[in-house]
Amino acid sequence: MKKNAFLFLSLLMVNVVVWASNDKPIQVSEMPKMAQQFIQQHFANQSVAVAKMETDFMSKSYDVIFTNGDKVEFDKKGKWTNVDCEHSQVPVAVIPTAIQNYIKQHYPEAKVLKIEKTDHKGYDVDLNNGFELEFDKRFKVVDIDR
Repeated sequence: MKKNAFLFLSLLMVNVVVWASNDKPIQVSEMPKMAQQFIQQHFANQSVAVAKMETDFMSKSYDVIFTNGDKVEFDKKGKWTNVDCEHSQVPVAVIPTAIQNYIKQHYPEAKVLKIEKTDHKGYDVDLNNGFELEFDKRFKVVDIDR
């Protein structure tokens, strides 16, 4: 009986997750204006392979994948949350000045491959030399991994 109840609950949870998660291909022109402007300003020379709107149970977000494999994620208002440029590098203008200065001082030859805004209003930054840096909301380094 316990196995049947567990199986039933598991199937129910899978159905809720599938129902609550909905990815829909869209045109960039259907995204919030802020996201459109970000793409035009920082990725004007890139071709969009896929743009999609993701709706979950309680939230909405947008993803853009470019033909070179770079990816940008936006929140429901069109603010960027993640810029992943493993096949090139994150545009310098996207990186907050304090983070740029820290990287120039400590890793002068490094390029930023990925920057992500964290839930606690900080930033996670991946460099091409294998270092991963975590900054708090005041741009102080709180963790370094390799």
